[in-house]
Amino acid sequence: MSGSDNPGGEAGVIVADVREGEYGAKVSTIEPGGAEFIPLEDRHGKPWGLFRTWMSPNLEFATVFIGVISVWFFGLSVPQAILACVIGTGLGALSHGFLSSRGPLFGVPEMVISRIPFGFIGNLFPAGVNAIVAALGWFAVNTVSGTFALTTLTGLDLKVSLVIVVALEIVIAFMGHNFLHSVERWAFPVLALAFVLAAVWVLPAANAGYTPDKPGGMGGFLIAMGAAFGYASGWNPFASDYTRYLPPTTDRKAAGLAAGLGIFVSCVLLESLGAFAATVAFSPDNPTSAFTAPMPTLVAKFVLLAIVIGSVCANAINLYSASMSFLAMGVKLNAHLVRAIVAVVFGVLGGLVAVWGLDNVSSYEGFLLVIAYWVGPWLGVVFMDWILRRGHRIDGFLFDRKHNPWGGVVAMIVAMVVSIWLFSNQTKFTGLVPTQVPELGDIAAYVGFVLAAVLYLIFFKLQKQPTDEILIIPDAVGETV
Repeated sequence: MSGSDNPGGEAGVIVADVREGEYGAKVSTIEPGGAEFIPLEDRHGKPWGLFRTWMSPNLEFATVFIGVISVWFFGLSVPQAILACVIGTGLGALSHGFLSSRGPLFGVPEMVISRIPFGFIGNLFPAGVNAIVAALGWFAVNTVSGTFALTTLTGLDLKVSLVIVVALEIVIAFMGHNFLHSVERWAFPVLALAFVLAAVWVLPAANAGYTPDKPGGMGGFLIAMGAAFGYASGWNPFASDYTRYLPPTTDRKAAGLAAGLGIFVSCVLLESLGAFAATVAFSPDNPTSAFTAPMPTLVAKFVLLAIVIGSVCANAINLYSASMSFLAMGVKLNAHLVRAIVAVVFGVLGGLVAVWGLDNVSSYEGFLLVIAYWVGPWLGVVFMDWILRRGHRIDGFLFDRKHNPWGGVVAMIVAMVVSIWLFSNQTKFTGLVPTQVPELGDIAAYVGFVLAAVLYLIFFKLQKQPTDEILIIPDAVGETV
């Protein structure tokens, strides 16, 4: 009996879709299956390994560039830019930690957990948006920074560099979970050393007392904070993708803390470095070259190599999670390596979008804010649902195709439309409020979060939803997960 058929009654029972094949902790084996439940015998790993996993993808130039644009484009001083980055990143890292902590419990990707508040059909919207944003948006942004760095390092044509970077990213995502974690952890010391060396030469050359010709004021500060939040929270829809293999007995607080700190520490350090670097040189046409200009040749080459590695580390995660989100939409493909195949397809599409990005570097700031426009309302629904369902058994909703409440998707869409219409502040569209009060900057993401949470609370009360639904493993009926 499905819980969606007995509102308020005894708990329903749903059989889990379990990932096929044997995988365990093997690094050199291609991960089988798709977005299904990870069987208990395949669970492995330690929570604090997540710190390195989430440090590496942010030790890249795209992170540095947030600090750079805060000074170049948003008109902030160095201290103002750093403060904006600390606050925005802190909010995104906090939510990432909370979401990551659910992975060991549920054993499924983040966008499958999203079915709990959105339902099987309603979840098509956030999962679809995330698949597109990760594969065609984030992937292109990070590929562009790696491409510029590789061309500066080797003198190769930009398009040749792009093909090399994309190929490396696709291979890692194709291999899957264990190989990806291994790459991120081994890359960490190399990337950390490179950016420490970069700081040694950038910081003395920087002008910490730099004053912008056109100060951005509070509006510029809020836009910079929104960009930092957009960058950090852009990882949120991937959170449990990288904790779902941890055993259910894992200390979930430790898992959340390790994941959140990995994002916070890496982003704040590199964004701050970017704010200082912005006072040294200005070259929007090739920002990686401008960043390495104060460094000796050998150090500059090492840093450029690290930028390439960092972009590959970031995009391996983007590709992997894009495939997870696509499959979380309920797509059924009869292939043993369905996730790996989808990752390759998305990688090729993302590479094509990145070709356009080579000539449109300045569009990065707008992209970061657009990320926050949808992630904010999605988070509002997810966290409000988490609060409302506390103390109830809800894992059955993960695979119940009859669980289709309308409140989540309606709350998210309405919150997105209203917050963007009223509070968006971008070159191509300025909302009603910033048009009259520019000092408000861009607070659409925060308004969207609050509005979505409030609307979902109201809609949840209006709907007669089941309170409990239990998930069981098909080869061990009666053994709850």
